[in-house]
Amino acid sequence: MWGRGKKAETPTGEPPNVLKSAVREARIEAAERSAVVVDLRDAEVARLELLNDALDPTFKDIPKDVELFDRGVSKGDVPRLWVDVIAHVEMGRDKRQYRFVQDTRYGRAVVAESYEVPEMVQAVTRYVARRLVERERALGDDAPFGQGTSLKMVEHEQRRGRLRALRTFVYGLILGVVALFALALLMPHP
Repeated sequence: MWGRGKKAETPTGEPPNVLKSAVREARIEAAERSAVVVDLRDAEVARLELLNDALDPTFKDIPKDVELFDRGVSKGDVPRLWVDVIAHVEMGRDKRQYRFVQDTRYGRAVVAESYEVPEMVQAVTRYVARRLVERERALGDDAPFGQGTSLKMVEHEQRRGRLRALRTFVYGLILGVVALFALALLMPHP
């Protein structure tokens, strides 16, 4: 009556549970997707390890006393080949393109992108060379204590600093006196 029919029953005599079967199908789909994701991640790691092996000659030429680079493949959510603390290679969105990026104070900058291992090896080699030159310059600018500047120059700079401070004080004193005098002139007299 009123359009209500008997509930359909399964062969075991229980009513069908639509949600239960939908959840089961969703779990199966998720498992298949995760297997695909794992396969893609494994492929990314394999490609990064190939690049890592191709970089061996470049990193063998770095002097032993230079501890600037720490190369290795990390296998996290996003697999990366680390060159140093601020630069790494990761795979692009299509999982075939290498993307060499560097973290800067303004965000992440893409240094190079390529589908080919030799081009990425060349880009990483240029980066390593630039970092070595920066290190040499930084070390060259550091003069040992007591060298690089003469005692007369230090005394001269100290004297200039004292004169500059004295001049600033005198200008401030004069400006304060002038301001007080102007205020006294502008005040109404009783």
